[in-house]
Parts: sequence; structure tokens; C-alpha cells
Amino acid sequence: MHRPMPKTQCHRLQASARGFVLIEVMVSILLFTVGVLALVGLQANMSQAQSASKVRTDASYLAKELVGVMWSDVTNLSSYGTANCTSYARCNAWQSKVANALPNGVATVTVTAPPGTTKDGDITIQIRWTLPDGQTHNFTTVTTITG
Repeated sequence: MHRPMPKTQCHRLQASARGFVLIEVMVSILLFTVGVLALVGLQANMSQAQSASKVRTDASYLAKELVGVMWSDVTNLSSYGTANCTSYARCNAWQSKVANALPNGVATVTVTAPPGTTKDGDITIQIRWTLPDGQTHNFTTVTTITG
């Protein structure tokens, strides 16, 4: 025959079951919190990588823009060198654009013309910038312009 359990023993089983459920709930909340924190960290890293990528793209665009300007002004190539840039309006405007578009953006332009020519030259454009986290990056392009 089956005998019913005494009330005190039944009460103890219910209390221990309630304690076990409470532990399960606390562990699930802990796991959920860790997951949410991991997602927040991932989002922060993706945002930082996207910002760095945008700045690299801007630097590339600015360098290619100057090459285009120099192609349209091939008779004044020597005016685009870093030493002469501030006194030449088109180059100075481009330098200002670099400084405004990139964080701590600085550009160096080197024009190396073959002896006896004024319309030909090897052009090296180097653009440097520093991101807010302190990392310094640069973009360099080299091209030859012939007139």
C-alpha cells in the first residue's frame, strides 16, 4: 500500500525545488548579461573599424583628386610640391581640404621633374592622419604625369 508523505517532508522538497529554480534563473540572467555585453563590445569594434575605413577612403579620394587637378594644370606641376604649395592657390586649397577632411590630416607632395622639362614629372603624394585613439596612418600614391 501507498502511504502519503508527511507534510514536513513534502514542504522541505518544495523549498529545495524553489531554491534550485532560483539558481537556474540567476544563471540564465548572468548568461544573458554576458551575451549583451559581448554584443555591445562587438558593436563598438565595428563602429571603430567603419570610422577608420571611411578615413582611409577619404585619404585615397583626396590623393586621386589632386592627381586629377595636376593633370588639368600640367604646366604648373612644380607649384604643387610641398615647398611651393602654400603660395599656389589650387594646391593650398587642396591642402586645406586634407586638413579639414581627415583628423590631424597632413599631406606631403613631391614633384620630381626630369631635367629640362616643366610639364613632366613623377608625383608622390603622402597623406598622414591620426585617429582619436592615437593611431597614426598614412596613404601614399605615386604616379607619373606627362604633358
